[in-house]
Amino acid sequence: MAIPKPTPLYPTYTELNEFRFDEYPQLKAFLESGEPWWLKHWHWGQEFLLYTGRNKSEHTYKRFRNETERFLLWVFLFKEKSMEQLRKSDILDYADFCWQPPASWICLANHDKFLFANGLYTQNPEWAPFKLKLPKYTDSDRKPDKKKYRPSQQTLTATFTGIIAFYKYLMNEEYLYGNPAQIAKGDCPHFIKDAQVKEVRRLTDSQWQYVYGVVHELAEEDYIFERSLFVICALKTLFLRISEFSERPNWSPIMSHFWQDTDGNWWLKIYGKGRKLRDITVPDSFIPYLKRYRAFRGLSPLPGPSENLPIVEKIRGQGGMTSRQLTRIVQEVFDKAYDRMREDKGEDSARKLKEASTHWLRHTGASMEIERGRALKDLSEDLGHASMATTDTVYVQTEKRVRAESGKSRKVN
Repeated sequence: MAIPKPTPLYPTYTELNEFRFDEYPQLKAFLESGEPWWLKHWHWGQEFLLYTGRNKSEHTYKRFRNETERFLLWVFLFKEKSMEQLRKSDILDYADFCWQPPASWICLANHDKFLFANGLYTQNPEWAPFKLKLPKYTDSDRKPDKKKYRPSQQTLTATFTGIIAFYKYLMNEEYLYGNPAQIAKGDCPHFIKDAQVKEVRRLTDSQWQYVYGVVHELAEEDYIFERSLFVICALKTLFLRISEFSERPNWSPIMSHFWQDTDGNWWLKIYGKGRKLRDITVPDSFIPYLKRYRAFRGLSPLPGPSENLPIVEKIRGQGGMTSRQLTRIVQEVFDKAYDRMREDKGEDSARKLKEASTHWLRHTGASMEIERGRALKDLSEDLGHASMATTDTVYVQTEKRVRAESGKSRKVN
């Protein structure tokens, strides 16, 4: 049996909110080529995703869109049964499919689902439902083997989370009257009970010093890197997610979000995950970097309460930077720090800087605060965790370090 070709089902939230089938001729033809219930299921997915887009973050919309799309494509093209007919065993079949999807359903990079030309949206031929994540630095002569694709435990969990949420929405709307995905999750054979040592994805103290040293030196030599210095220090010191510092459709980080209370303490107002506002403590050590960056932009030393300028302005054009633009700034610094540290201390010491992402700065700052002895409750609130248990699980590594030290004295003979 030939492997059917996947077709993207859902565009971005803005495009889905204004969706017209006559602008998507390939998608319309695809849905009309199948069973009558295909279109009904597509509309169910559209309702669920519009609800998600209105009430959740942009990141959650994208994640649920991908999971809903993959699941419905599998239902249409492989299982060939409507969702009313699916049982626990069918969901476990879907988990098997996600564990080892067809190679033609796997791509090697993020691609837009649709291309717009002449007033119409057509399928991007480079797009596929699954993505094989490649190392940041890889041998360009070696062709990636898509047969080696396996989802991580986090990816598998996200798959079930997305499908369970889809079913819950349909149950609330009284389209369906059961949630087989919720039942199937506990019996999925691909989940591993994990008793491993959890490694926080962070920079070592030495690696952080190289990152800081490189970006500080760049800013001293060329004023254009003042923005890079500010971004790096803010992400690490204020424990920010890259999305929390970026321009989004429903939130723009502006300078007046830095504010001072009646006791002289500085805070930063953040719009974080779950559409929640929180105030982060701004330490005294960060204020000189804020003043330095504002001087670079020709502003007064400290923000005023009515200042609506973006915190990190675009290099060209108006408004604040996007997550992608901020990521490029951070990655440039990581690359330069890696080169410097490898030259000074060798590949083994610098290696993690190859793998580091923007989120490592948040983890690095939080881990250093734990090691400094800061109260877990205070740190948890700055991080925006719903529970101190999350902070404890992710960041507290004292016992692991003691265990590692005690294990080093073992003898071979």
